[in-house]
Amino acid sequence: MSFKNKTLIITGAAQGIGFEIAKQLASKEVNIVFNDMDEDLGLSAQKILQDLGNSRFVPGDAGDLNIIKKLIDTAISEFGSVDFVIANAGITTSCPFLEYTKEKLDQLLHTNIQGTFFIAQQAAKQMLQQNTGGRIIMLSSTTGIQPHDELEAYGMTKAAIAFLAKSLGTKLAPHGITVNAISPGATVTERTVSVEGYEEGWAKLIPTRKVSKTSDIAATALFLLSDGAGQLTGQNLAVDGGWLNVGPMPNAI
Repeated sequence: MSFKNKTLIITGAAQGIGFEIAKQLASKEVNIVFNDMDEDLGLSAQKILQDLGNSRFVPGDAGDLNIIKKLIDTAISEFGSVDFVIANAGITTSCPFLEYTKEKLDQLLHTNIQGTFFIAQQAAKQMLQQNTGGRIIMLSSTTGIQPHDELEAYGMTKAAIAFLAKSLGTKLAPHGITVNAISPGATVTERTVSVEGYEEGWAKLIPTRKVSKTSDIAATALFLLSDGAGQLTGQNLAVDGGWLNVGPMPNAI
């Protein structure tokens, strides 16, 4: 499956990993339909993406089924197909387990699980109707594999995402649709760069001795979307510099 003139839908892509993926694919002549809750950031991202190629911005809550359907409709009306879908939108909430409220948990479940589930569902419906195959990627996390203190609920949602990718990877494979998850480890983003000691603390514990960049995650996503990954489905790829093999948490984080 070549990139040129294909259409990508990606959620939560105004900055960070999602934006890096969108930029790299836009530069390869992929039509981009992206979403973000932050309209100002989204409009700024749209200017950059539009300079690279064709893009459309759909602001709103990526856990809202109406927004998800609007993303699908925009891709079809503007570009004629849905070929690649990346469920990237997600929120991280750090909170002691015994202090978690229903409101905090509902917010996590809404965005991380409901949003991922329904963008995959609606995309699969469209891909099946097109009968041209497709690629679906879900952003999970190493937190869904290795527990982190005060991230129990977040890790639960990310583990669920990896399981969903495994389930759908088998179910949709006969139709030429692959579904995989990517689990980033420690990654430098706009959010983590402001955490004191983040990069230094993690780098000491990662076998490669460096923290991932958003471009590392994007490179993995581009591979999963490529023809070369046609036999790869239902998998969860950890992009963590080997950290899961050793596992300790830095004291600074």
